[in-house]
Amino acid sequence: MSRPANPVTVPLADYSPQNFLLAVVDGVATVTLNRPERKNPLTFESYRELTDFFRACAFDDAVKAIVVTGAGGNFSSGGDVFEIIGPLVKMDTKGLTAFTRMTGDLVKAMRACPQPIVAAVEGICAGAGAIIAMASDMRLAASGTKVAFLFNKVGLAGCDMGACAILPRIIGQSRASELLYTGRFMTAEEGERWGFFSRIVTPEQVLPQAQVLAKQVAEGPTFANTMTKRMLAMEWAMSVEEAIEAEAVAQALCMTTADFERAFVAFANKVKPVSRGD
Repeated sequence: MSRPANPVTVPLADYSPQNFLLAVVDGVATVTLNRPERKNPLTFESYRELTDFFRACAFDDAVKAIVVTGAGGNFSSGGDVFEIIGPLVKMDTKGLTAFTRMTGDLVKAMRACPQPIVAAVEGICAGAGAIIAMASDMRLAASGTKVAFLFNKVGLAGCDMGACAILPRIIGQSRASELLYTGRFMTAEEGERWGFFSRIVTPEQVLPQAQVLAKQVAEGPTFANTMTKRMLAMEWAMSVEEAIEAEAVAQALCMTTADFERAFVAFANKVKPVSRGD
């Protein structure tokens, strides 16, 4: 379980990851899980490199939003059966705990990443792949997509990588419980109806539509969008009164930005405001 050979130490536009594809265009970074012959499973190395990437995003002001997708018509089949699950059955408790904490670090990095993340989900989205989609801020589905939190199917609990904390907040406690207790697949239609997906599009359009959505976010006020993501996370553990006070402070900070003043001037002159992230 060695670390990737090239941790992120350069601007993301110049970074060449070993375990996924990366393209940065107009402030949008597109991450593509790229093992299509096996439905894009994750390995020890890809977990760590993805975690390093999302942590590095906090230090790159040129990236305003992120899209996560999979190559070859599938999002991700989860942890690689032979490269991860096989070695896990030979580990002791210390090694297993190090692994489960390492996988959880990916979700922590995605949630701490200041840029909003859009998942473009197609085909199979299972196990850790379903977790990556869940940990994203927004999710679009291609028709025919199937999502499963498969941990129960391999003799494990549904409480993996934050699933018991995050999934009920997206689709509700009862629906989350059903998926986590049974490990069954959720269809794209169920996912849209339950609020897991924002909408369903054709397979040909899922990535372009996700990139359009990310570009819309990227063109907005960067500091304010970061604050929205932060408050959406922080307010899970707040009372309504605490949340209102926290939002008052957050919004006052946003009002000190040049983007706020620039938007007022544009409105007064009846033109579209241009956000610059300052």
